[in-house]
Amino acid sequence: MKNKVIIIGAGPGGLSAGMILATKGYDVEIFEKQSFLGGRTSTFNIEDYKFDLGPTFLMMKDVLEDLFNKTGRKVKDYIDIKEVDPLYRIVYGDGKEFYPSRKPEKMISEIERLFPGNVEGYKRFMNKEKKKYDILFDALKESYIRPVDLLKKEALKAIPYIGIGKSLFDVLGKYFNEDDLKMAFTFQAKYLGMSPWECPGGYSIISYIEHVTGVHHIMGGFGEITKAMAKVIEEEGGQIHLNSSVKKLLIENKKVIGVELDNGKKHFSNNTVINSDFGYSMNNLIEDNYKKKYNKEKINRKQYSCSTYMLYLGIDKVYNIPHNNIIFSSDYKNNVYEIGNSKILSEDPSIYVQNAVVTDKSVAPKGKSTIYILVPVPNNTSNIDWEKEKYEFRDKVLNILETRGGFTDLRKHIEVERMITPKNWEEEMNVYKGAVFNLGHNISQMLYFRPHNKFEELDDCYLVGGGTHPGSGLPTIFESGIITSKLLEENNKNKISNMQRASIL
Repeated sequence: MKNKVIIIGAGPGGLSAGMILATKGYDVEIFEKQSFLGGRTSTFNIEDYKFDLGPTFLMMKDVLEDLFNKTGRKVKDYIDIKEVDPLYRIVYGDGKEFYPSRKPEKMISEIERLFPGNVEGYKRFMNKEKKKYDILFDALKESYIRPVDLLKKEALKAIPYIGIGKSLFDVLGKYFNEDDLKMAFTFQAKYLGMSPWECPGGYSIISYIEHVTGVHHIMGGFGEITKAMAKVIEEEGGQIHLNSSVKKLLIENKKVIGVELDNGKKHFSNNTVINSDFGYSMNNLIEDNYKKKYNKEKINRKQYSCSTYMLYLGIDKVYNIPHNNIIFSSDYKNNVYEIGNSKILSEDPSIYVQNAVVTDKSVAPKGKSTIYILVPVPNNTSNIDWEKEKYEFRDKVLNILETRGGFTDLRKHIEVERMITPKNWEEEMNVYKGAVFNLGHNISQMLYFRPHNKFEELDDCYLVGGGTHPGSGLPTIFESGIITSKLLEENNKNKISNMQRASIL
């Protein structure tokens, strides 16, 4: 009889774990609250326009390739991936534009054009950060279940490179002498929902990764990734149930034996993997008497990432503007302070815009475009009344795009539109505090100090996704699926060995 595994949530973490476990012979069954796969890694349509809901570009596609390889498959047989160059267009507060590229000759030319005298710093960055990346990523791929795991050779080698006492902005100061150029290599802290002035310096490897492996678009939208992952699970005999919200874990003597759905139906398993949002899961799926470390008070005290304000626009024209665009606030440091510390809405926010149609014609009718707009904003620990503020903030964002972003007369061309606020993220997608990048990635919430992939308060229960080790961001979420599936398999092998020894005795 197959070992039964229930996975709560069909996000990329749960799907990655499900792929591997199904391939290993486990009976995998996934329950997803929404009517669609992928959680935030999904696409949706408004009439003939197709939008990514959350992630819009893929870094480290080799991690995704490795995931499919572990199931005996090739990702290219399931997904069409296309590299984007330049990586993005950066628009600074003073109006100058910078076009970073992973091609060294183009990058050197761009630095010389805007930031003369910094080319040697770029070369040193690329050389020195490679060693840091190799060491840190090896450490992130390990599991950290017990304190002694911090003594693993991978973790010990990583300690000098984590950046204790140094911020990401501090680290970039070793390479570049102009703040605008440092910003181009540190805004990636926003992928973790953090400020470059607070994010640990070790995360300089993120911008290094972009400049080495590039950024990629998924043709047809990022939902194609999670659809492909689900297809692998189903090819291996696994089942995925949409519109199936889990009400709570079923627990006997601190052992998870299955789940109860909102409709009252109970499903039993040998192992359960929680892929739903970490804070939401701890507060809603586990009864209070079964948790001490992760009770509501302690969950509330943890540090969480920022949130995002989203606009998805279908427009009746095509702008000659790159695929990825970052429009910096005139005072970026103040902007990120307002997001993470003051927790107020910035008068001059920074904005990310995806203009996908320049790479992928399938997302909009001929001669038209999808414009995806993401604005980092405070999470719901703020006192912002989004129902009151959302339309005024929309006008502010569109004004910036029209006057500084190159999207002239954008309002006149809007045919369809959707808005998502932090309130919507929390209430409709169960994102705790609206923190779309989950727990913060400060030192006290990394490695062993981040929620463990094997849940320590209950037996036969595992965590996967951005709220557990190694962290948020698609490549690390894929890795969390790999780590969790490995721990689950090892635990089951140990159980069998113990049973065999007991029968002999």
